[in-house]
Amino acid sequence: MKISIGSHIVEGPWGGGNLFIINLSNYLIKKGHTVTYDLIDDDIDLILLTDPRGKSSSSSSYDHIDIESYKNNVNPNTLVVHRINECDERKQTKGLNDFYLKASQIADEVVFVSEWLRKVYLNIGMSKNKTSVILSGSDKDIFNKNNSSIWNKESKLKIITHHWSANLNKGYAVYKLLDDLISTEKWKNRIEFTYVGNVSKDFNLPNTKIIPPKEGNELSKILKDHHIYVTGTINEPSGNHHIEAAQCGLPIIFLDSGGTTEYCQEFGIGFTNDFELKLEQMIEDYDIYVEKMDSYFLDAEKMSEEYLNLFEYLISKRIINPHKIRVKGTIFLINQKRKKYFRILKNFLKKFLN
Repeated sequence: MKISIGSHIVEGPWGGGNLFIINLSNYLIKKGHTVTYDLIDDDIDLILLTDPRGKSSSSSSYDHIDIESYKNNVNPNTLVVHRINECDERKQTKGLNDFYLKASQIADEVVFVSEWLRKVYLNIGMSKNKTSVILSGSDKDIFNKNNSSIWNKESKLKIITHHWSANLNKGYAVYKLLDDLISTEKWKNRIEFTYVGNVSKDFNLPNTKIIPPKEGNELSKILKDHHIYVTGTINEPSGNHHIEAAQCGLPIIFLDSGGTTEYCQEFGIGFTNDFELKLEQMIEDYDIYVEKMDSYFLDAEKMSEEYLNLFEYLISKRIINPHKIRVKGTIFLINQKRKKYFRILKNFLKKFLN
């Protein structure tokens, strides 16, 4: 198959969406499929729409309107899968859910990253018939239990979290609470807290060790040097941070919110307004949860296999109709090539000037 993924890969530490593209692309190529990140070819079998916001997104290659033009004027036999991992509830925006709902009308299948997120869209009118859920995963060659630290219950318990985004909904209220706990007589000799990533300017964490954003093996090594993971992210559809930590063997204390619960509930302790109580519980039951991490069930290969199975199923049901590229289609392909080369030039100049 020739598969076009609607995002270009960003180098360096970035968000979970970028890691999804990298992991899925690597898997598809390994399985012998061709992967592109644009719409410049007339023989694309399947398009994976990842972000219909187009120019307003820093990594999007094209939007649903481009896909509609491609199918109408270039190749009507191309199938479309829309992966949704965003919603208004996550960042308290307005209009995003309705926009994604409209964009999904071009799709033959809509994939959600959690059942919680699917329900968000079903509640505003999306038909369940063409939807499915595929949970996310991280690269197990990087994020695994090899050389992970186990708490000896004598030294301080080392707690960690990491986020690319500095959005307040990523859990800063919880991290501030944890930072405050460290300064109390009860906790100051029992725990320490590390935050890896971008920090909101609205929060001061004087008792926390802050490390700039990291990725890959460097991030994995830092995670493995800690004992438990905490995430306070609000209404997160999936998130990649807790998955990476879980694959490294860290039990998770997680805010019971959004899709996070689906990823963490068997491998940690959820909290609402009782974080300190649940921290005590994790300390008490640490050995139990460390043992549970051996059976953590998610990784990027499993995720990618599910996507490929879906793609192959859709292709097997496809009915091929004879077609010719229209004049508008030729013009569309030329414009897409111009966009691609302009983006390459822009990225080159950005690197050169930096």
